[in-house]
Amino acid sequence: MNTQTISNSPDIYSILTQTQRLRVSDGEMKPLLDGCSNASQLLILIWSQLGDFDNLEYAWWLQREKEKLSDKGIAIRAIGIGDRNSGIKFCKYTGFAPECLFVDEKAEIHSDLGLYGGLSIQFPLLSASQKAWLNFLIMCAGIGSPGTLKEVFRGYKGDKKAPQLIGDEEIVDGTPLPAMKGSFFNLAGGKGFQRPFELATLRLQNMTQVLSNWNTYVPNASYLTQRGGTFLFDTQGNLIYEHRDRGILGFAENMSNPLFFLE
Repeated sequence: MNTQTISNSPDIYSILTQTQRLRVSDGEMKPLLDGCSNASQLLILIWSQLGDFDNLEYAWWLQREKEKLSDKGIAIRAIGIGDRNSGIKFCKYTGFAPECLFVDEKAEIHSDLGLYGGLSIQFPLLSASQKAWLNFLIMCAGIGSPGTLKEVFRGYKGDKKAPQLIGDEEIVDGTPLPAMKGSFFNLAGGKGFQRPFELATLRLQNMTQVLSNWNTYVPNASYLTQRGGTFLFDTQGNLIYEHRDRGILGFAENMSNPLFFLE
């Protein structure tokens, strides 16, 4: 993290302390930092569309490390683009706590924090959502979205720097493929690390979930290209760490271990 980021931290924290959004658990407008006063650290996640595969994958990692985060006394708050129905569906699928998730229908907090809005080529005669779709598809090809293609390929080829993602006895279903046990991936190269096709299978599972419930997850496609960010603060509101997403599948500085900064 550079010195410019550190010098800007009071502004970021000030914005967040003044932010109120609709909370998914009860549908009420509440301060984002409500209930965080006793936390040892504060992890703020500004997510893109709740139907964005990045966020489902991020939530998966948070669930994986849930016990560790709790032991450290870290409070988590997330704001995603969508409405309450999006949030309810997201939490039900990922296990993310609905009392910790807020929704922003117009990505206003993203603008306030200066997060990357994504590719914005203007196509004449198209609606805002149609323009967003085309720009999003171009970003999927790596244009205006650095690192996306590399990350896609990592999902297929495996990653010995990343942990094993699916337990040997775990059943993977919810995809167009037949249900399979996690031990199946041992055939692709062993165990104890991210095996070839393992991450790609989890992403296929997420994609199937979202596309099957598209209108719920993405009530307004106009914000498809908007990217998010991660901010970690201490008890005084000082910024310890930040990551600003620069592209699709770029929600972490280290995608092999997205929560490395908490260790």
